[in-house]
Amino acid sequence: MRTTIDAAGRVVVPKALREAMRLRPGQPIDIVFVDGHLEIEVSPASVHVDDAQGFPIAVPDDDVPPLTIEVVRETLDETRR
Repeated sequence: MRTTIDAAGRVVVPKALREAMRLRPGQPIDIVFVDGHLEIEVSPASVHVDDAQGFPIAVPDDDVPPLTIEVVRETLDETRR
């Protein structure tokens, strides 16, 4: 998809791509320059380990969207193709 860079250097990610990547407003992303092109990735969530229940659990430091059965099914379908 084609987009433009504005005078402030901002790039608009088209809606179809935002939806495909499940991007939300304000969500951190990583942009890197690799082999002559830009790659955009969702930044990994920062977590801390809580073992108050007797076993370690990774707990996100910020709000993250809920993991729904629909997201799991879509992800499985995409990886099986």
